[in-house]
Amino acid sequence: MDHFQTILTWVRMLLSSHRPSQVQALLDNLLAEELLSREYHYALLHESDDEALARKISLTLLEKGDPDLALLGWIWSGLQAPTAERDPSYKDPGGSGQCPTMELGPLEGSYLELLNSSADPLQLYHLYDRMDLTAEEEIDLCSEPDTDTINCEQFSRLLCDMEGDEETREAYANIAELDQYVFQDTQLEGLSKDIFIEHIGLEEMTSESVEVLEEAGQKTQKRPFPEELPVDLKHRKLGEMPPASQTPPASGPAVQSLPKSPDRPGSTSPFAPSAADLPSMPEPALTSRANLTEDEMSPTKCPAAGGASSKLPKWPESVERFYQLLRDKYQAQPAGPEGTLVEMDLVRVRLEKSSGKSQERELATLDWAERQPARGGLAEVLLAASDRQQPRETRVIAVLGKAGHGKSHWARAVSRAWAHGQLPQYDFVFWVPCHRLDRLGTSYRLQDLLSSLGPQPLPVNDEVLSYIARRPNRILLVLDGFEELEAHDGSLHSTGGPGSAEPRSLRGLLAGLLQRKLLRGCTLLLTAWPRGRLAQSLSKADALFEVAGFSAQQAETYVKHYFESEGTAEHQERALALLRAQPFLLSHSHSPTVCRAVCQLTEALLQRGDEAQLPSTLTGLFVGLLGPAARDGPPEALAGLARLAWELGRAHQRGLKAGCLPSAEARAWAVAQGWLRPTTGAPETELAFSSFLLQCFLGAVWLALSGEIKDKELPQYLALTPRKKRPYDNWLEGVPRFLVGLVFQPRASCLGALAGPAASTSVDRKQKVLTRYLKRLQPGTLQAGRLLELLHCAHEALDPGLWQHVLQGLPARLSFLGTRLTPPDTHVLGSALKAAGQDFSLDLRGTGVDPSGLGSLVGLSCVTHFRAALSDTVELWESLQQRGEAKLLRAVEEKFTIEPFKAKSMKDVEDLGNLVQIQRTRSSSEAAAGELPAVRDLKKLEFALGPVLGPQVFPKLVKILEAFTSLQHLDLDSLSENKIGDEGVAQLSATFPQLKALETLNLSQNNITDVGACKLAEALPALAASLLRLSLYNNCICDTGAESLAHVLPDMVSLRVLDVQYNKFTAAGAQQLAAGLRKCPQVKTLAMWTPTIPFGVQEHLQQLDPRIILR
Repeated sequence: MDHFQTILTWVRMLLSSHRPSQVQALLDNLLAEELLSREYHYALLHESDDEALARKISLTLLEKGDPDLALLGWIWSGLQAPTAERDPSYKDPGGSGQCPTMELGPLEGSYLELLNSSADPLQLYHLYDRMDLTAEEEIDLCSEPDTDTINCEQFSRLLCDMEGDEETREAYANIAELDQYVFQDTQLEGLSKDIFIEHIGLEEMTSESVEVLEEAGQKTQKRPFPEELPVDLKHRKLGEMPPASQTPPASGPAVQSLPKSPDRPGSTSPFAPSAADLPSMPEPALTSRANLTEDEMSPTKCPAAGGASSKLPKWPESVERFYQLLRDKYQAQPAGPEGTLVEMDLVRVRLEKSSGKSQERELATLDWAERQPARGGLAEVLLAASDRQQPRETRVIAVLGKAGHGKSHWARAVSRAWAHGQLPQYDFVFWVPCHRLDRLGTSYRLQDLLSSLGPQPLPVNDEVLSYIARRPNRILLVLDGFEELEAHDGSLHSTGGPGSAEPRSLRGLLAGLLQRKLLRGCTLLLTAWPRGRLAQSLSKADALFEVAGFSAQQAETYVKHYFESEGTAEHQERALALLRAQPFLLSHSHSPTVCRAVCQLTEALLQRGDEAQLPSTLTGLFVGLLGPAARDGPPEALAGLARLAWELGRAHQRGLKAGCLPSAEARAWAVAQGWLRPTTGAPETELAFSSFLLQCFLGAVWLALSGEIKDKELPQYLALTPRKKRPYDNWLEGVPRFLVGLVFQPRASCLGALAGPAASTSVDRKQKVLTRYLKRLQPGTLQAGRLLELLHCAHEALDPGLWQHVLQGLPARLSFLGTRLTPPDTHVLGSALKAAGQDFSLDLRGTGVDPSGLGSLVGLSCVTHFRAALSDTVELWESLQQRGEAKLLRAVEEKFTIEPFKAKSMKDVEDLGNLVQIQRTRSSSEAAAGELPAVRDLKKLEFALGPVLGPQVFPKLVKILEAFTSLQHLDLDSLSENKIGDEGVAQLSATFPQLKALETLNLSQNNITDVGACKLAEALPALAASLLRLSLYNNCICDTGAESLAHVLPDMVSLRVLDVQYNKFTAAGAQQLAAGLRKCPQVKTLAMWTPTIPFGVQEHLQQLDPRIILR
């Protein structure tokens, strides 16, 4: 007998029919019986492959246990709940005393085994009844029990217990859906009750009968999928009878019961799948019940079936109560400006390796055409990683965005959507503001995390926690403001166990979630800044999204909504006109924070009735907002608030407690002005600045006014030049621009409006220090990001001398390769180029610049050449053509260049092919102007896709090569080796007659053999007049290929350098090449060293002809 297969069969059954907690208990019992070592026990606990786990347990039992399974049955019996003492003569189902007529697995813990069991249900009733007997009673289990002996009370008790088991009810609900789907097309006029339908519930049978009566004589329609079924079919009580009034009258002769399927107990249909074959039902679509009311969408609501039946609640009472409290808490809609935000757009993003020497990953800057907006909204975001998610695996989704772009508002909208019934696939959604976590204590439990929801946290008792722990796949956990936990940035590398009850450090709790050990199977949604140390933790996320910010149309919509909510809708058009008159502020309106500040200042200006005009800088915007209130506020209140903003910023914090403020009067004043407000999800005593940008502005006010900051230390806070010792981290990233604006702008209208004339003396000294520092800078030597920051600072200063100094230092060739250009960056850069009075060449690849910004830059007359993403440029051309701007289109086409071009991805080759296709499809009437300058003037082309994509994509490149008539340098060498092979060489050789200008051909490291070398030699005479350099370094060319190359050498009248090093030809091939070289006086160098040639032969050949290079 094969004992291993027998044990393996039982172990597979046990593992497949029990929950993870029970499997862990089994492993714990094996450890307690010293059948496993602690190390092996730990390894098995973390084994993700069920089949591997079953085999490892079986091998252990085979080596140390009982081959007759008595030991396995005894160990598993310890996992069953001791509901009553058993008869001493009763033996476990896994033991030798098992009934020969049926094999029953354990029934404790879950009744899902009923779906997989082939036993007669009547025998299950007797077994269930016998387990409740006392030790003195003894009843023999009969293989064929008499049906008359079945006790109705036993059956009712069994049925009630089955209803009390959540997994069983959900499984039966899935079967009910499948049954509804399978039998929807039946043409029977009636359907008798069978055992299968009785166990599901008679409502399904009744509803089907109604549908059959209604559809009689009509054409069969398409069957709905299970997601489209009404909610009430999923949550009915097992065996519940419908009211008599709802039962349709019988019409026509009754149809006899269908015969039972022999291999599907309890089912009358031969087509009904067995329980073991049932697929896992899909998650309900987020929008599948959009037409239902909120009550119908609620997981706790079921339509009343009449007063005749009393239903069991879906959840325990405490869980139901907690659900209602949580739902009520999230349904609150924010009032005021917080509630007027326009719906934010999300874009899929990805991480890529940093361009520096470090191995860290950073957010990739996508071309505008590469952007994939999440047009499905919240539904698409939450289902984003479902294709990558393994069963019972935590799904991590990250939403990134700069401060003030609306991440927290979006996260709160997720919880409100759940509270209004729009996320039926989740039983609970927990929105956790991360700034609250550090204030809970030194040790944490899962309850602490889930209850940190506000000033009055909802208690999570043991019953609620147990429910959550058993169903983590029904939980959505939102960690909002993940950057607040920078002190715990080692979470991914900390140790976090799977338990949820024991207290641990916050780092350990985060580690358990991010390492998918705690609440394994839940959905974890993070919002964070795209920069900072914690951004590295997001490399483990299954899906990444970025808040895109407002478009110009969305910004205008926001302005309209703001004035409508304030009851001043008559000011909408006037406010939009003021905003359009200041293009700089309009470009900054992609940030909701700036958009709100513009609306607040516009409202104040329009209420005064003066000739309203918005400022042209961000500094002027916040001075206009704070100035009137600062003059009328308590003494030193603004200075104290500014100092707090700076100190908190240095500590990477945004929240402050009431005791930190100079006085209660200052606190009340700041709250009344809207500069401070209670922290979301915190007690009222904890306050926070109304926006991150406001904190940056106040921090700059402190630097400008404070006498504690030495003047010589002030330049470091501009963060324009790197410092090796104690570098400034620039966490308050808006401080440099505000600081320059406050120091350089006219006193009366800027800093004097905030602090009065007393600060003039100290500010004059600081202005002199900053002037010397800024004028010593050489803009041409700065990195692209720092150059943009310098332009912003010069713009905020409103100082003509400083602005001209920066413009004069701009280099003629400006490269922003890989540096993201936001709308404000594009506006400031365009203003600088226009005022510089010289010509520029721009490299805008990898900047993610939007189409309007790209058009505004490359349309400038001072821009003579530019490079940008091919897809974005083509999109710009199409836009100009649609708008009828033919003159600008021709100018942009003339300026665009792709020289040199390096294809590093399949997209690069596809974009290049699209460019060639545009040229080929030009009409004959435009023949004179039909050739695109970018295609016509391309001289150097590199191909570096690696050994996997290289052979696949190279044929696409070959098809368009003949379009590049000016191509001089074709480089097919790559560090990762393209390996185009002999087939690729044959395809390339066919294009040589069209590449009449080709001077350099590099075919190194491409896995070329004699076949490819012979094909190449046959085609090389077509390049005899132009080819100067040919490299076949590190291929697989043998003597035959070397001989073919040697024969063609005399025909290559322009060839100067031939490199055939590191190939596989021997002394014979080398001698053939040396003989051919003697016939080519024009060749200057033949690099021929290879390990297959004896060194003496190589030296001899070099002595005969010194043009042979051995290196």
